[in-house]
Amino acid sequence: MRSVRKCSRTGCLEPAVATLTYAYSDSTAVVGPLATASEPHSYDLCEAHALRLTVPKGWEVVRHEGAFAAPDPSADELTALAEAVREAGRPGKPAPPVPEPESPSGRRGHLRVLPGRA
Repeated sequence: MRSVRKCSRTGCLEPAVATLTYAYSDSTAVVGPLATASEPHSYDLCEAHALRLTVPKGWEVVRHEGAFAAPDPSADELTALAEAVREAGRPGKPAPPVPEPESPSGRRGHLRVLPGRA
């Protein structure tokens, strides 16, 4: 299932619409349409960050002409969303029992609650 990629900027939760790549040998940053696949040496950016990108002195920015278009949701994304909504709407199931945590020795905790004396 393909999910919507988010902006690579820390703290930004907006969907990515552009891809930033660097051509270090040419001292150039290239901001273009969102790449079809996430690459390890490129950064996905939302529209706001793609438009406000600045580069160090002596570098050049090559930008995509025109507006950035958000990627269309795939059938997989729509199916996953429908399944999530369907699952959330099902009657509540009892929560599975939470196992008691074990100590590093492998024994159960050594403290117990004892009934109070009247």
